[in-house]
Amino acid sequence: MKNLAIIPARSGSKGLKDKNIKLLNEKPLMAYSIEAALESKKFDEVMVSTDSPKYADIAKEFGATVPFLRSEKTSSDTASSWDMVKEVLSCYEKLGKKFDTVCLLQPTSPLRNAIDIQDAYKLYEEKASVAVLSVCEMEHTPLWSNILPDDLSLNGFIRTDLGTRRQDNDTYYRVNGAIYITSVEQLYKDSNLYREGSFAYIMPRERSVDIDTMLDFSYAEFMLDFDQKTLKS
Repeated sequence: MKNLAIIPARSGSKGLKDKNIKLLNEKPLMAYSIEAALESKKFDEVMVSTDSPKYADIAKEFGATVPFLRSEKTSSDTASSWDMVKEVLSCYEKLGKKFDTVCLLQPTSPLRNAIDIQDAYKLYEEKASVAVLSVCEMEHTPLWSNILPDDLSLNGFIRTDLGTRRQDNDTYYRVNGAIYITSVEQLYKDSNLYREGSFAYIMPRERSVDIDTMLDFSYAEFMLDFDQKTLKS
C-alpha cells in the first residue's frame, strides 16, 4: 500500500493565535506530528496542508513536503477536515501521484508518537475495512453528567441505578483526535467513519492531549518535561 500522512495546519486559529507553529518546548507545535510520522516509517509521503507560505517553510524545515497550498475554500471555518483531505488527494492526482490510504494527524496532538501510528496501522491492516480512529478513556464517566435547568436544581441529576464507585460502571471512551486512518477509496465513497468496519485504537490519556487553549498547551509542556525527566532518572 502507498500511504499518505496529512498534517492539517491552517493559519487562522481563533482560540490560540498561530497555535500550529507556537513553540512547544522550543519546537513548533506541528513539528511533533511531522517527526512522529517520519519516525513511524509508515508513509510514502508526509505532507502538511496549509494556507500559509510561512507555515509551509517551517514544515519543510522539519522534513514534511508542501507541494501546494490549501485553497481559500478549504481554509475557512466551515470547511471540514475531509473536504481538505479530498482536495489534497485531487491535487496529488494532478501531479500524477495516487495513494491507497490516508492518515490524518492533527498537529494539536503533539504527544502522539511513532509507535502509536505504527500500532494503529497494524490494527487497520489486521481488522479494519473502513477506518481506524484513536480514542482514549474518558477522564470522568458521562453517566455522572447531565443538563441543568434554569433554576440549577439537582433533582434527578444523577441516575439512581448507577454504582457509586467509578469501577462499578462501564468504561467510556472518547475520540482523541490524534489518528484517523482510512482508505482513499473508502473516503470517496463515504467520509462517515463511525460505522461497521471501523475500529478504535486505544491511546493512554497522558498522550491524548488535544491542544485548543493555553491551558492545554501548558499541560503538554508539563508532560513533555515529565517524560524527559523520567527518561533521565
